[in-house]
Amino acid sequence: MNETSRKGIDWGSLILGILFVLTALLSFQDPAGNLIAIVMVFAIFAILKGIFEIFARNRMKELTGYKAYAPIILGVIDIIIGVYFLFNLNIGVAALPFIFAIWFILDSVFGLFALDLAKSVSTGYFWFTLVVDVLGIILGIMLLMNPLSSALTLSFLVGFYFMLFGITHIVYAFR
Repeated sequence: MNETSRKGIDWGSLILGILFVLTALLSFQDPAGNLIAIVMVFAIFAILKGIFEIFARNRMKELTGYKAYAPIILGVIDIIIGVYFLFNLNIGVAALPFIFAIWFILDSVFGLFALDLAKSVSTGYFWFTLVVDVLGIILGIMLLMNPLSSALTLSFLVGFYFMLFGITHIVYAFR
């Protein structure tokens, strides 16, 4: 494989990043919106993110030879959570602040474990990923500390996380 074929745009990351950014903008537009809609969007995106994590892990392994197991574990967890919430919307609304807190923390911790892979992509991507993962841990802890306030401000917090996640994928698409 020559060097020019490796420097193209990763369209899967770009499309996923754009979808997350658009979802974030919708979340910012109507913070008092329906929590059931947030649960449905969360469930669908969790399923898509889980599938993407599994395929991205395989792509990373092909490109770098690095065998990361965290993306597979995270992908399976995301798919299970997404399917459960899609078929149990009322439970999803009640559990959403706690699930998001745990998801933010787990996703960010797994991201920190994969920082050596981010460093192999580029130094800028490494630092950006590090900042996003640290912010994800901080947001997760904030959600766990006060779930009632978290439920009231969930649209903003979800929008913020989706925006960071979307930007991360857009940056990765142009590595």
